Amino acid sequence: MCTRSLGARARYVRLRGRTVDQSVAVEREGGIPAAGMRLVPWAIALFFAMTVAGLYYVKWGPYFHKAFTAIARHSIGPSIISGTGAAPPAVGWRAAWSFTVAYFGAIWQAMVLGLLVGSAVQVLLPREWPARAFGKAGWLSTALAGGVSVPSMMCTCCAAPVAIGLRTSRASTGATVAYWLGNPTLNPATMIFLGFVLGWHWVALRVVAGVVLVFTAAYLTERVTTVATAPAAVPVAPSARQAYDARSLVRRWGRALWQLSSGLVPEYAVIVLALGAMRAWMFPAVTPAIGHSALVLPLLAVAGTVFVIPTAGEVPIVQTLMSFGLGAGGAAVLLTTLAPVSLPSLVMMGRVLPVRVLALTAALVACLGLAAAGAAQLLRF
Repeated sequence: MCTRSLGARARYVRLRGRTVDQSVAVEREGGIPAAGMRLVPWAIALFFAMTVAGLYYVKWGPYFHKAFTAIARHSIGPSIISGTGAAPPAVGWRAAWSFTVAYFGAIWQAMVLGLLVGSAVQVLLPREWPARAFGKAGWLSTALAGGVSVPSMMCTCCAAPVAIGLRTSRASTGATVAYWLGNPTLNPATMIFLGFVLGWHWVALRVVAGVVLVFTAAYLTERVTTVATAPAAVPVAPSARQAYDARSLVRRWGRALWQLSSGLVPEYAVIVLALGAMRAWMFPAVTPAIGHSALVLPLLAVAGTVFVIPTAGEVPIVQTLMSFGLGAGGAAVLLTTLAPVSLPSLVMMGRVLPVRVLALTAALVACLGLAAAGAAQLLRF
């Protein structure tokens, strides 16, 4: 008995000089339990509480009320590109500034939430959870990631930080792309707005195009990605053993949030300014002759793929342009290409995805827009 007590005391003395991570490792080998282990469920609960509360405040609640506006007025506001006119303002600083103010006024809360969740998924969750759920290549991970994206309802730029966090936590390329594209493309709130503003036949086209895009892009990007392209582990993303100490956890989360924000936000703002300034070149004034021309469809496909809009911003854009003569083909192109990707979100995702994956994704969006235009004209929308 004395020998056992002396041995336990000696082991306790040795543990006093160790870090929490080392103590946890010893505990797993049969040593003395570490008090900080009780913080793991707390960290996981914080992640899910923050995510659900943030989505309710930023997305679910506002969109619930906005749906009644769409029902009553058959409109959800002016176009962010041209307001109530047929053409955007002339190229210049005034156009850049007005667009940037309007755009960030619409999305800043969602961007803050995206940065918080994208950094938290690397720190507050056990590292093996995202890898186990989304890490295997195949339809199951893709379908799960696409399903998780539906209630998020974020635009492509606000979904990018979360997708970056998932990829950094070893989600597969296909699952990462499915979550990133699924947010803006399969957004149920956008479908409701679209149905009451433009008609439910457009919703059917959008749903089909969205599902095809998400699964096709996930499958093809998975095929072109090799193991060598998987991102290196980020130092601030802890493993399950490292997430026990509350103080170090908060430090890691703050470091991850800073690295994500400082790496994404400055370039994001600059690109938004540039796109706002040049929107008159990308979206010329619409007339019935131009709006029904087949030659304008490829131009709209490229512009829609590159340009950046807030969530559901494509609905008033198309409604406004159709009132000035945009045909069904052009409307289908913009409804299919404006939401899924944009130049800022492509640049953001370049942190974790290779250029060939991003180029393939953008090309798929543009081509699907042209296919949707053909379907809309064939079905006489």
